[in-house]
Amino acid sequence: MSKQQNAIGTTNFNFPNQEKVYNGKVRDVYFVGDKLVMVATDRISAFDHILPRPIPYKGQVLNQVAHHFLQATRDIVPNWLEATPDPNVAVGKKCEPIMLEMVVRGYMAGHAWREYKAGKRELCGEIMLDGLRQNDRFPRPLITPATKAEEGHDEDISKAEILAQGIVSPAQWEQLEDYTLQLFWRGTEMAAERGLILVDTKYEFGLIDGEIILMDEIHTPDSSRYFYADGYEERQEKGEPQKQLSKEFVREWLMDHGFQGKEGQKMPEMPDDFVDLVSQRYIELYETITGKSFDRAGNENPLERIEKNVTDYLKVH
Repeated sequence: MSKQQNAIGTTNFNFPNQEKVYNGKVRDVYFVGDKLVMVATDRISAFDHILPRPIPYKGQVLNQVAHHFLQATRDIVPNWLEATPDPNVAVGKKCEPIMLEMVVRGYMAGHAWREYKAGKRELCGEIMLDGLRQNDRFPRPLITPATKAEEGHDEDISKAEILAQGIVSPAQWEQLEDYTLQLFWRGTEMAAERGLILVDTKYEFGLIDGEIILMDEIHTPDSSRYFYADGYEERQEKGEPQKQLSKEFVREWLMDHGFQGKEGQKMPEMPDDFVDLVSQRYIELYETITGKSFDRAGNENPLERIEKNVTDYLKVH
């Protein structure tokens, strides 16, 4: 079997005391008592669609990058993570999710740039000044939340709309805003130490007994965009594209092949060499952002490995 055939596309575990399963775009979440067992598959999504082919080692990269940053930010905000019993698995506390993605943007890139280029000067109630170029730094980070859709597209939403709809209380919003900016500054500092610029990212939060808890993943290539700091200014002055480590190059490949997730568009099939390139990019990001060597987990029988490691962990916890 090739490594591509052994990439984890779907899971169907039955762990002890398992109650239900939620299949996200990338993660399969197993509810076991008061715990969540979150399995990071190798699925990849773009434009709110899951692509047909999984990417080898992608799930391991996401899980281990998230672990790295969750451990490094516990002094800012409590988080859900308790253990990582397998390279692809995180186990932690079950939270009541707050149905918002707290998106924070330090630079004019991605969705913000697409909106700006289309003539918009306001995003989620935040004003974007005239005269900005793609990838310019904002004078201050902008928080541009999105509703967390169960299915389909997440929608931009402003602070005023969030409070009017009662998604969170004013006090909770203030806490979310504060946590989001503190996490973004910490991520920015940690990226700078590794020669990277944290361009934009998103955070998800939940509640346990009324306390706000950081959930899910943070500062991973699926939830964040990174530029290389070296040469950033020169590239901006020349109007050249920035060298980046993120999933944006996958979106660009899809757009080049006529797909942006719109109705009637056909999803292109990724060839083997592009799948391998995406895998290499994810591993490169892991090593660059953490400063650690990536230790590829055995993927002869990844599902058997995961089932054994999680079951063994649950027996004693």
